[in-house]
Amino acid sequence: MATVDSSPFLHLSRPLAASTFNFQNNLAPLTVNIQPQAILSILDHANRRDIPATPTTSSRVIGALIGSRSEDGSDVSVVSSFAIPHTENEDQVEVDVEYQKNMLSLHLKANPRETLLGWYTTSPELNSFSALIQNFFASPETGTFPHPAVHLTVSTEPGADVQLRAYISSPVAVNAERAAESCLFIQVPHKLAYNDAERSALDLISSAKDNESRTAPVSSDVESLTRSLESTIDLLDRASEFVSAIIDEEQEPNNALGQYLMSALALAPKVDPVQIEADFNNHVQDVLMVSYLANSIRTQIDLSQRLATAVLSSDDKEVKDGEKGERGERGERGQRGGKRGGRGGGRGGGQQREPREPREPREPREPREPREPVE
Repeated sequence: MATVDSSPFLHLSRPLAASTFNFQNNLAPLTVNIQPQAILSILDHANRRDIPATPTTSSRVIGALIGSRSEDGSDVSVVSSFAIPHTENEDQVEVDVEYQKNMLSLHLKANPRETLLGWYTTSPELNSFSALIQNFFASPETGTFPHPAVHLTVSTEPGADVQLRAYISSPVAVNAERAAESCLFIQVPHKLAYNDAERSALDLISSAKDNESRTAPVSSDVESLTRSLESTIDLLDRASEFVSAIIDEEQEPNNALGQYLMSALALAPKVDPVQIEADFNNHVQDVLMVSYLANSIRTQIDLSQRLATAVLSSDDKEVKDGEKGERGERGERGQRGGKRGGRGGGRGGGQQREPREPREPREPREPREPREPVE
């Protein structure tokens, strides 16, 4: 109820019945978990944009959000994203729908467990064009129906921190014609989800901002462990100073922070420091023993392979020598036979002899009288 002097306003409420404009009306509490690789892909798209900002055109870029959704649809995880070409000016906005469909189809073929979650833009502004694109991604034919489409805005101003905001929408219109061009954006909570390995990679990337060449060397495992221990010691010192300031009544207490510290301390195991040191030394010895055994097994395998190769090569050599010996004996025999045949050929003058007529048998000679010895 408004008084006469107050400005006019409009009450908006969530519809309880099914929407007559074929848009989702599920406004269940949402939690948007965003992976770092999706944010890096969006920032890379913003840096590679082709059209600069002009008084009549917009410099923002848009794209699709891909990820997974819980069974009830209340929790989504944005895993990756891809760019969508579009043009936008003061009068109209054009989106390459065919490109979006083809890219989504290819991505879902490579990752069948993921699905379309919504879209992103690199501008925090919400206007009528944003509502038009939001309704496109929330429609039953090309969108996330019956689940709400997630709209993520990412600020990409140089030199400023990256600001993220996540929204879902509700249809707001008096007729079907205005339903496609208008909607109510409702902000939902979001958080960056990353593991320890991704945290280390993000810290390494952020360390390059202090370097003029915008490069950061990759540190070894020992250096990473040292850096982590130094960061942990720094956090413990800050917590200790905060607690000491509250005990000395130099700072006002904070109940929420105190409960968080108590919960963190309750998770720490109550073990004697000597026992922790002994367990750590035993673990180091076990690791060294496993490494030694692995190296011994690798050496044994290499030695066995070399011995097997040497035996095979020696057998092949013996077989070849035997074949050479047999071939040598056969060659010598052939040479001897050739020499004999050469002699026979020399007699004939190298020509074939004509057959001779058989000789008549000779008459036996008469015996001669013995001669008298000469004195």
